[in-house]
Amino acid sequence: MKRTIIKIDEDLCNGCGNCVPNCHEGALQIIDGKARLISDLFCDGLGACIGHCPEGAITMEEREAEPYNEIKVMELMVPKGRNTILAHLEHLRDHNETELLKQAINYIKENKVDMSPNNDEAKHNHIHGQAHPQAFDSLNEARAAVAPAAASGCGGGCPGSKPIDFNIDLNKVNEAATQAKVNPETVASTNAPSELRQWPVQLHLLNPQAGYFKNADVVLAADCVAFSMGNFHSKFLKGKTLAIACPKLDSNKESYVDKLTSMITSSNINTLSVVMMEVPCCGGLVQMANMARQQSGKNIPIKKTIIGIQGNVLSEEWV
Repeated sequence: MKRTIIKIDEDLCNGCGNCVPNCHEGALQIIDGKARLISDLFCDGLGACIGHCPEGAITMEEREAEPYNEIKVMELMVPKGRNTILAHLEHLRDHNETELLKQAINYIKENKVDMSPNNDEAKHNHIHGQAHPQAFDSLNEARAAVAPAAASGCGGGCPGSKPIDFNIDLNKVNEAATQAKVNPETVASTNAPSELRQWPVQLHLLNPQAGYFKNADVVLAADCVAFSMGNFHSKFLKGKTLAIACPKLDSNKESYVDKLTSMITSSNINTLSVVMMEVPCCGGLVQMANMARQQSGKNIPIKKTIIGIQGNVLSEEWV
């Protein structure tokens, strides 16, 4: 299958090894003085190692690769001890990979992995009134066991392409209204909350296997749509995952078809809504969606919506 995975430029790599401890899945090793990807199975494609390479030798690419296997990663993690396991769980949580995190927790529970701190950790935890269970009983306990995510995101990779799953709290509108002593409807109309659920949104930057695509209703929108429609968020985006693209100006559109196919086959998306402008060049979006459906072998529902250049809906149909 095609998926995003790391690429190492051996001419740039100086073998410093900074990337190795920052690959919590154990996919990297220094061999013959160069960083090597030892197995596609262990690389999750999230790029946490990139920001730790002083030579810029690590990048991301899309290519044929074996699917990432969380169980095999956990088998590799467990012998390395509690701290390595926790670092791996932090990594999954920081990238909002909820399904993979659940798999890791289930592995810990089913195999009764000892998660108790060592003597030095136990002494520190006793002094500071902290305690860790020997094994996690639930996903919430696992999340509580790892440190809170840093506000700036994970340490590696490009912040602009780091996957983020937003939890939008609409109660903030009412809170803001209470503090300002104004009508909540006034606050909502002047500072309407975004319905965007994730980042990034550009199709080239998206990982089709990111957690927010799992069993999701996906909107594939032309770049111009949101600028034409004043109510794009409320009409099309609420409760859905977004990908944007321009079939006329974007390059390597073959990768778009591959990504959409992966969303259908690997992430099992429920529906795909293509929202495009009335201009002829936008028709490429529907073609890509249909090609992806055909390649996937799954007859998922695809809705085509055409938007006029003044933001009005011209037509909607399932195709």
